[in-house]
Amino acid sequence: QVQLVESGGGLVQAGGSLRLSCVTSGIIFSNNAMGWYRQAPGKSRDLVARINSSGGVNYAASLRGRFTISRDNTNNTVYLQMNSLKPEDTGVYYCNAGGGIITIGDYWGRGTQVTVSS
Repeated sequence: QVQLVESGGGLVQAGGSLRLSCVTSGIIFSNNAMGWYRQAPGKSRDLVARINSSGGVNYAASLRGRFTISRDNTNNTVYLQMNSLKPEDTGVYYCNAGGGIITIGDYWGRGTQVTVSS
């Protein structure tokens, strides 16, 4: 059974930082691309960043430079470092496993809420 468990969300003031983590089980983590997506209320779930098994990365253009995705194959964990947060970054952040550097994988976590206050 594949499980993805996100953590690290919370309430932060604009300009602050958060680091999200996603711990996986039930997959060969090192062989899989991973990704982060976010969904604001009333909006679609959109790409934040993806990282493939070789460490190649793909970011939403508007987030490049503020957000950094990384992975720890030893601990089966993917991270999202978020800096200079803005109120428009508010939403539920979801971890995704599988797919490729562009394509979405089949597995999702339940998400972690990020709220950025102005």
